[in-house]
Amino acid sequence: MNEKVLLVDDDEAIREVLSLSIADLGYDVETAPGGREALELCATFKPSIVLTDIKMPGMDGIELLSRVKALDPEIEVIMISGHGDMELAIESLKRQALDFLTKPVRDELLTASLHRAADRVSMRRQITEHTRNLERLVREKSARLVEMERRMAVGQAVEGVASAIEGLIASFDQGPSYFNQMPCCIVIHNRYLEIVAVNTLGRQRLGEVVGKMSWELYADRQGSGNACPVWRTVEQGQGQRGRETFRDKDGREIPVLIHTAPVFGTDGQVELVIEIAADVAEVGRLQEELRAVREKFQRLFDAVPCAIAVLDQDFTVVEANRQWRADFGEAETGPCHKLFAHRDDPCEHCPAESSFHDGAPHEGETVVSTRCGAAKNMWLRTAPIPDATGETSQVIEIAADITPIRALQDHLASLGLMLGSMSHGVKGLLTSLDGGMFKVETGLSREDWTRVRDGWGVVSDKIGRIRNMVLDILWYAKSREPELSPVSIETFARDLAGIVEPKAQSRDVAFILRLGEAAGTLPMDETALTSAMVNLLENAVDACAEDKAKAFHEVTLTVEATAEAVTFVVADNGVGMDQSTRERMFTLFFSSKGSRGTGLGLFIANQIVAQHGGSIAVTSEPGVGSAIAVRLPRGASVCS
Repeated sequence: MNEKVLLVDDDEAIREVLSLSIADLGYDVETAPGGREALELCATFKPSIVLTDIKMPGMDGIELLSRVKALDPEIEVIMISGHGDMELAIESLKRQALDFLTKPVRDELLTASLHRAADRVSMRRQITEHTRNLERLVREKSARLVEMERRMAVGQAVEGVASAIEGLIASFDQGPSYFNQMPCCIVIHNRYLEIVAVNTLGRQRLGEVVGKMSWELYADRQGSGNACPVWRTVEQGQGQRGRETFRDKDGREIPVLIHTAPVFGTDGQVELVIEIAADVAEVGRLQEELRAVREKFQRLFDAVPCAIAVLDQDFTVVEANRQWRADFGEAETGPCHKLFAHRDDPCEHCPAESSFHDGAPHEGETVVSTRCGAAKNMWLRTAPIPDATGETSQVIEIAADITPIRALQDHLASLGLMLGSMSHGVKGLLTSLDGGMFKVETGLSREDWTRVRDGWGVVSDKIGRIRNMVLDILWYAKSREPELSPVSIETFARDLAGIVEPKAQSRDVAFILRLGEAAGTLPMDETALTSAMVNLLENAVDACAEDKAKAFHEVTLTVEATAEAVTFVVADNGVGMDQSTRERMFTLFFSSKGSRGTGLGLFIANQIVAQHGGSIAVTSEPGVGSAIAVRLPRGASVCS
């Protein structure tokens, strides 16, 4: 189906140009000059994608984004700005905007962003449809199971029939007509364990047994002392029930479900025993059919290419399919938030908790950790499973892995953020470059060589800075190889200390440098690696400054060198991190600092270390502190 796109911009010319481009891509498009008109169109046009400018009179794009998401969270919103503002981009993405484009909007970026939004809308529809099919299947199979359980409960109802037969004993001498209508074997025993009567079905299956002893009906009991159900009823004065084996008139064994009921005489003693035997062959057939249905359901359950789990009201995983077990281990080992995110408490905005609360389906996106420690972006969809009373006793949770989609989006988003943040810097450089060129031109025209040299110095400096800026953009857009050269380990460590120590002292945090055996050199891209290490060190200083529970704080940089590798260990005694934070700290846009963090620094640091062929190991405990070990091989090779 063609997706509907609502274009919102206060500039009529931009609306006209972009609407033509969007229509040429095959989308149904409507336009609005402002936020209020856009909200009115949302009610009638019902778009699946909204493309909106940020800076508009009246209701701006940020407010429109919030109100559109409140109206329908499934509408994808793409933000457009002519300002390239980093804070606006981050605020938009925090409010669940899909993408951020800068003016003038290039056709290929617009096409890619719209296709990504359409793919996400299509994927959500597929997941919703799949969930509905599963809900329907669960309802059908649940109804089938209830029906089978009712049929199996017939045997239990026989026990009640035994009490009713007591009133029919008086008419027994006139003929067992009442008993002949019942689809089970009914045998009457006296207190001396003699068979005194049997219904028609009993005679057909067991033969002429009247006058025989009670235990002779059974295939595996001999004599009165073997505690057959009839003997126990006479001795205890209480009805009995259980599984037994009869022997039919041809000597074949018949598995039966036995129920006995005593009939008391005027002296209070057991006068007669009514024994009802139901053939369990039919029950066995039903159980086999039930087993086949369960196996079929389990195969379908395991074949779904999503992780599916059934949760009880304590959020314990009581059932899981093959994909879920492969990612998170065996079920019934703990609550889902413990297995998913290694948390002791339920996650914020948990869809399963919402389904338990209101009995309706819910969905959302989260980052989880597999049992191997890998982080995955999951799109969650939950649906309630009602019990016989209609109450939600369980919830089915479907988790679709969207990590590849999110990785592509994160890469494109990081490129857009880099370009936006550099736009103002580029304008300043171009202005300075124009000034330098003016000096060169006027110096040449006046043969003022001092002015020429000054102007050329400005031009040369700005061209170099523009070159470095372009290389940074290429680093985001495409993996680039670090420019490795031998750098003294001791000099590198002391330079890091010189950068970070003043900040630590200004925040009353002690800084300690332990060089140890730091001789020799290490191949590295010094500029990039310095940026990564400074980011880790400054985060350690911030963690100490945020900790109000300790009187003394310190950050230590320790250098541990071997013949194979050099390890830089950044340790602090600050606030520490829980396991959930440790596992997500290097993902794009994740920050534990709230509005003070952008979620870019640690992501970039991890990328730089990985490109040097290195690795980062993190140990931390809340309230105790953290230690981050950056291990770099001496024979570093470039990692793409």
